[in-house]
Amino acid sequence: MSDVTGGRAAVEGPDGKYRCIWPGSDPLYLAYHDTEWGVPEYDSRTLWEKLMLDGFQAGLSWITILRKRDAFRAGFAGFEPETVARFGEADIQRLLADAGIVRHRGKIEGTIRNAQAYLRLSEKGPFNDFLWKHLDGRVIQNAFRTHEQVPAETAVSKAISKELKAAGFTFCGPTIVYAVMQACGMVNDHLTGCFRWQECAALARDTRPAA
Repeated sequence: MSDVTGGRAAVEGPDGKYRCIWPGSDPLYLAYHDTEWGVPEYDSRTLWEKLMLDGFQAGLSWITILRKRDAFRAGFAGFEPETVARFGEADIQRLLADAGIVRHRGKIEGTIRNAQAYLRLSEKGPFNDFLWKHLDGRVIQNAFRTHEQVPAETAVSKAISKELKAAGFTFCGPTIVYAVMQACGMVNDHLTGCFRWQECAALARDTRPAA
């Protein structure tokens, strides 16, 4: 469905629900959109995993990574930073031979360095606080009507990216960071015509940590 401005608004699915257009008709993508994307996430390890997976997505589509997510989790020890930080050349070679993941040496090595950076940051405070402090712990509730209105990056994602890089992280540019913010519910970027927009807005109110 097109908006009066010519942009692409939420579309009706076979179940009669209106959704953002990006999941298309792929069942896995639809399930991800309906249950995960935009749900506020406050668990440090989960936030780190999403940042790592979005780093692997660079140059690819998210559905490609989503289809490989279980293999990524198996290959990277459940994305436990303490374990990944100790990966060596043998682990790199093992992952490069794993057809279930994206076999990119730079991204694999970057994930190991990012695990080490995560542990250094954790000595100072939780990773979730490191990210959420940029929003004062509150979800940004956007109200975009069309897909074209949704930004690829923002001033906040640029600030987080800069701080991550200063902390030793790689594959964490502003666009990657904003994708993490969207997926982990730091911003509600479901289109206003999507049934999940209201639901995620309610989740943000219900799940915000106590001050």
